[in-house]
Amino acid sequence: MSDKMEVLRRDYIHDNLSAVTAAAGVTGTVVVQAQQTIAETEWLLSLAEGSKLIRGVVGWVPLIDAKVEAPLEEIARRPQLKAVRHVLHDETDDLYMLREDFNRGIACLEQFDLRYDLLIFERHLPQTIEFVDRHPNQVFILDHIAKPRIHEQVMEPWRSNLRELARRENVYCKISGMVTEADWHSWSETQLWPYMETVLSTFSAERLMFGSDWPVLNLASDYGAWIEVVKRAADKLSPHERQQIMAKTAIKAYGL
Repeated sequence: MSDKMEVLRRDYIHDNLSAVTAAAGVTGTVVVQAQQTIAETEWLLSLAEGSKLIRGVVGWVPLIDAKVEAPLEEIARRPQLKAVRHVLHDETDDLYMLREDFNRGIACLEQFDLRYDLLIFERHLPQTIEFVDRHPNQVFILDHIAKPRIHEQVMEPWRSNLRELARRENVYCKISGMVTEADWHSWSETQLWPYMETVLSTFSAERLMFGSDWPVLNLASDYGAWIEVVKRAADKLSPHERQQIMAKTAIKAYGL
């Protein structure tokens, strides 16, 4: 991490999560991997087993391993494991998700009732659409609205590609990660609105869910402030739609 990420250079543990969620009135969460190790996934699962707050875990497994079924079978026995993720946007190969070995691993997830979280930048959307089309029965959850270039106020081709991806009904989307794609110190809701409006109008509420991206969120905001931003953005929606975004979509998508 660079010096400007000093706020993240510390441990964030269950007590910290409990504090910020309690203050925001959140009673259930899904925690998501950061390290690409089985050890971290097992640690997250151990936290979830003793927690009423952590309802599910998005872990990591070596999807390109020819023998990935073995670790998948072992770790999928833990009921708190709901999905897996690979940090695609950090791969030097922008077409990593189209690798045959990676797709073979993805094809194994359905038999274990596991979803897949998509962590990409907006430049990866065209190949992500091709990737998703290879797995029409797999549930995908798009993290951080595909990280558009909010800091530069660039809408295209992100908007068009997102709308194309949203035509796939097996794809859900998290409203998260937006403030860290804007200017960390001077972002405004006005700056975020074109992106927020695009997401709200592109996916139905039944396929949209609130996401905190905590503690990375702390680079530009905090848990309570971000949840209020999302609630204000959803003010014009019906009570049913707001409930979907703030809770029910996540429950359905992750099988909580």
